[in-house]
Order: sequence, then structure tokens, then C-alpha cells
Amino acid sequence: MLVPIRCFTCGKLVGDKYEPFLRKVKEGTDPGKTLDELGFKRYCCRRMLLSSVEIIDQLLPYYEALARRHEEFAPESSRRD
Repeated sequence: MLVPIRCFTCGKLVGDKYEPFLRKVKEGTDPGKTLDELGFKRYCCRRMLLSSVEIIDQLLPYYEALARRHEEFAPESSRRD
């Protein structure tokens, strides 16, 4: 996951707190309270963690399908067995 290292607006360090944030939210803690505990008071910093999306998990199936499609239409001489 590519979490921004610093807040885009104010420059506060946020990258090192992403893992603890995810862990506490998965345990069932309220995200707002978790952000307060981690020291995020500004809404610009809070949005950096709340809006982060693991894009690689969403994109990987498309690249795998593209590779299968490419192999399907590749000439016989270039196919690997």
C-alpha cells in the first residue's frame, strides 16, 4: 500500500501511523476515536488516513486477466509450455 508519508496540506507525518490505525479499526475501535488517540486533530491529516485505499488489490485482477488474454491470442511459436 502506498500511504502518503506526509499530509498534503499541512505536512504532518502520517505514514508511520497507518498500520496502527488499520489494526485498531479492524479490532473494532471507532475510527474517529482512533485518530484522536493517534494525535490527528486536523481534518486534513484525518482525511489522509480515512481516504487511503489499497488500490493494488483492486487492480491486480485486471492485470492477471490481461496476461491470460495476451497468452490466449499469442502466436503458437511464442507460447510457453
